[in-house]
Amino acid sequence: MKKLISQKRAIIIMIALLTVVLAFHTLVLTEIIPYGIVWAGRISSLGDMRKVEVISIGVNAFAILILLLKGDYIQHKIPVKILNAIICLLAVLFSLNTMGNLLAESRFELYFFTPITFILAVLCLRIVIEKKMK
Repeated sequence: MKKLISQKRAIIIMIALLTVVLAFHTLVLTEIIPYGIVWAGRISSLGDMRKVEVISIGVNAFAILILLLKGDYIQHKIPVKILNAIICLLAVLFSLNTMGNLLAESRFELYFFTPITFILAVLCLRIVIEKKMK
């Protein structure tokens, strides 16, 4: 897999995908996009939607920050092992999200977000294969 895509490119692709996902969830939070097509179609109230969307936006923003740190786009002194551990946890989160998307009542979520979360999980694993950025 290291030959197919570089670590740097995997980080860039992830940041781009997560930025799109972040924008999407912001549009859901602002009710521009109906919340019935997200969260497996199981959110029943505006209050519930706001809670889960704020959490989702926070998690995606945190993931982008971690990737910016891992890619050395932001100067830091955080050990690589800690960043890799967090990225491994993100891989687990995206894998679980992929399974949840497969069970979604919303076709949009099933067909659009399932491949995205799967790709994000695979890219996380790709990123932690190498210890240092090249």
